[in-house]
Parts: sequence; structure tokens; C-alpha cells
Amino acid sequence: MVNLSNFELIPFDITGLLRPVVVSMYPKSTTPWDNHAEPRNGLTGMDFRKHWINLLHRAATGTKKTRTLLTPIGLIIFGAFTALFVFAAIFVDRLISLPHLLPEGARFPVSIPLIVVGLAVTAWSAFHFLKVQGTPVPFNPPPKVVNTGPYRHARNPMLTGVFLFLFGIGFSVNSVSLVFFFTPLYVLINVWELKKIEEPELIKRLGDEYIEYRRHTPMFIPGCRSRSK
Repeated sequence: MVNLSNFELIPFDITGLLRPVVVSMYPKSTTPWDNHAEPRNGLTGMDFRKHWINLLHRAATGTKKTRTLLTPIGLIIFGAFTALFVFAAIFVDRLISLPHLLPEGARFPVSIPLIVVGLAVTAWSAFHFLKVQGTPVPFNPPPKVVNTGPYRHARNPMLTGVFLFLFGIGFSVNSVSLVFFFTPLYVLINVWELKKIEEPELIKRLGDEYIEYRRHTPMFIPGCRSRSK
């Protein structure tokens, strides 16, 4: 019989799993962890967030080959994450037998404009990133602040388009939970990620140029005054 008294509990640190990957990507340079001592009692929330900011910054300023390699991976992760919310909503609707959101004849007149506008805004935004040799993936971003096209009116119009698309899908499949729970939850998660990880990395990489842009440009909705400082 195994004597369990000889074992100790070791705090789980996800960055320990990621470190070999980052080291292999940047064998001749330091990684985001190299200037930090190993934590004795695991990472705090702040440390964890800083590690991810540093990891994102390292990828965004890495070689073109590395950024190109990470781009499809980022797109797949984002697409899978978004699809997860749709399928989860459909599952919940069926599991607890939620009523339909709209009458059968009304769901497409409501949903199609939202889907079309959402896709159009997303594509328009992505086009302005591609024009300056950037991508929508944070691992392979534009090399400078993009303030043309929809980015003159909002800092994240691409996500605004995705939000509209999700609401449109919710109405098209008559999903109460997708419209009133899962899409709002998706929005909140993205807002947190933008404020706590992506925007700090943008400030670190682009400096005063992005700070000034953020000060005068709302996050998602054109015309809404930005409160960012």
C-alpha cells in the first residue's frame, strides 16, 4: 500500500506548463519569467495577469515567423470559444425547456440584420488591420495604432461586430439564454480580458500613442465617451 504521508501538495502553476513552450520559441532570449523569482506559494491573481501580459507582449513583438505561426492558432481558439457559448445556450434551452424568444415569423426579420451588420463590421475592422500588415489576433497585431475606418469611432469595433452577430444568432435560433445570458456573459469576459490583459500590453508596446487614442475613443459603442485614463 502506498504511504500517502510521504507526499506533499504542490501548488498548481499553469505558467510552469507554458514555460517550455515559450523557451522553445525564444531560445536565444529571455522569456517573460526570467526576471522573476519562482513563487513559493503559487501565483497571485496579479502575478498571473502580469505573466499573461508579458507572454502576449513577447509574442506580439516576436519574429514574423513566430507571429505567423501563432495567428491560425489564435483564430481557432477564438472561434472555438465563441462557438462554445452558442452550443452551450442551445443545450441549456433544451435542457430546461425555455420558451421561444420570438414568434416564428419574426425571428429572421430581427436576426438577419444583426447578423449581416455584425459580419460587415467585423470584416471592415479586420480589413483595416490587414492594411497595415496586422491581424485581428493579439499574437500578431498591427505594428501601430489603427485609427482609420471603424477604429475612428471605437477601439474594438471587431468585437462590437461579433457581439451583434451573437445576438443575431440568438434571435435566429430563438434562444432565450443566448440573448439574455450567454452573449452578455461573453461580452463581460471580453471586456475583462481587454482591460486587464490586452490594453496593458498595448500600452506597453505602443506607449503614449495608444494612451492618447484610448483617452478619446470609446471601447465598443461609437459616441459613448471613453472613461479610460
